[in-house]
Amino acid sequence: MVDQSEGEATTAACTAVLTPPLSLEGGLAAELRPANLVQRVLSLFRNVSPGSDLSHFQLPATFNLPKSQLQMYGEGVYCAGEDYLGRCSQGKDSLDRLTAVVAWSISTTRPPIFGFAPYNPVLGETHHVSKGSLNVLLEQFSALHATDDGGNIELVWCQSPVPKFHGASIEATVRGKRQVRLPKHNETYEVDCPNLLIRLLPSPSVEWSGDVRVVCGDSGLEAELRFCRSRSFLGFGGDARCVKGRVLRSASQETVYEIDGHWDRTVSLKDVSTGEVSVLYDAERAIGNLSTPVVRDQQGLLPSESVVVWGEVSDALLKKDWERARQAKRRVEDTARKLEKERNERGEVWMPKHFSLSQNKDGDWECWPLESSVPPAPITADS
Repeated sequence: MVDQSEGEATTAACTAVLTPPLSLEGGLAAELRPANLVQRVLSLFRNVSPGSDLSHFQLPATFNLPKSQLQMYGEGVYCAGEDYLGRCSQGKDSLDRLTAVVAWSISTTRPPIFGFAPYNPVLGETHHVSKGSLNVLLEQFSALHATDDGGNIELVWCQSPVPKFHGASIEATVRGKRQVRLPKHNETYEVDCPNLLIRLLPSPSVEWSGDVRVVCGDSGLEAELRFCRSRSFLGFGGDARCVKGRVLRSASQETVYEIDGHWDRTVSLKDVSTGEVSVLYDAERAIGNLSTPVVRDQQGLLPSESVVVWGEVSDALLKKDWERARQAKRRVEDTARKLEKERNERGEVWMPKHFSLSQNKDGDWECWPLESSVPPAPITADS
């Protein structure tokens, strides 16, 4: 992280703004209820051609959630009620552990809010939060590293959303893999993420969709999930929060369990050999009523921390001071562009401080943490 003086640390602490995570009840969604939202969203894309890549599309501040994309990724890990992540290393055998990883992956699915998107992180931005013994660190390029003090779990991933406009909808494909490593069992799981589908017509909505795989090459087990909408008529009706799938043995493709339910309610697991049905995931217990993280060590906050970088913008948005939010957001983005221009003039190539990066043959970013563990953070989430 960047070096800073005591004065800079004090300034960072004063401008840090943390907001409620996305949860089933209340939370941030309860604070964002603007009028005429659908008309405002449609007007944004009046001059955008179908098929356009929206990765660099600049949203007005009034359409932003008061948090960065780094925070959104991080909250899926450290903002949770029941500890589904901790269960991943506690299974008695590889099959138990795989189903636990599946349950945890479902728990990272949070209710999106139609018409709002997080800030695009700027180069050098970081986000560092602890929950109990779990320490989580993210850096721009959406790279994440998380470790627990007992060495039971390690998370490593590098993901980025690629949104495209399709006329009547926008679909953000999340590229990259999430790795869940269980060192004591010598197992690594690769986990996909569903796509985010924003329907503009005929009925505005936002939902998770698409196929997700959870694969453990070490045990020869995997799971296939589909996030989908139940049957609807001409785009109207239907439940958009269904999840279906199965757990299978990779070599034989033999189905061991069937998965069925709703990611915002419960998801069940059915043993195909015995017919026994159990609860795999309970959303109310996982993301029912989540608390806002808090700053515990103000002097430990750095200027690169997301809640500091975007603090003034978030404060203005929460107070519905749209002009101040617009100006504050422009200052953040203008500063980032100025620093990039200066680097280019010096012939410097920006490199992250906490990860090494490379692109694979498909053009996706892959990352490797530079440190074996993540230290405790100045921001904490309730255990």
